[in-house]
Amino acid sequence: MPFARQMSGVQIFGDAWTWWDQAAGRYAQGFRPKRGAVLVFKPTEVMKSGHVAVVSKVISPRIIMVTHANWSRIGGARGQAEQDVTVVDTSSGGNWSTVRVWYDSNGALGGRTYPTYGFIYGDPASSQSKVRKASPSPHLTGPSPDIIGAVIDSLS
Repeated sequence: MPFARQMSGVQIFGDAWTWWDQAAGRYAQGFRPKRGAVLVFKPTEVMKSGHVAVVSKVISPRIIMVTHANWSRIGGARGQAEQDVTVVDTSSGGNWSTVRVWYDSNGALGGRTYPTYGFIYGDPASSQSKVRKASPSPHLTGPSPDIIGAVIDSLS
């Protein structure tokens, strides 16, 4: 999670799935993607600690790109960071409660659907908050993200 903190500026610690509750009252939260927001994945059988990913680009209301670490096996190894990875909202209501994520090893969107809590925004939850406004890293997105590829990927 140090990677997500560095990329988003959101200063929360602990297992990824705990970020949602920890953000309550400290950071604004919601169900619409925004550049620099942290998408928090719920824990699952295959992902017991959950996962966090930082939105690098909003392509459409149901397609985003994220920058995250420890997802795909790149060169056969985990622990890699990936920039501008396609994520598609698969929820019936368009609220980002379930998603599919590009998996580099398959060269396609992964076959699993993952449940999420929503997005943590870098903005303090209220004007009274003592949390400083988070600033996303300028390195959040690459120099030429494959936007057309992301849209095509979302159709598969």
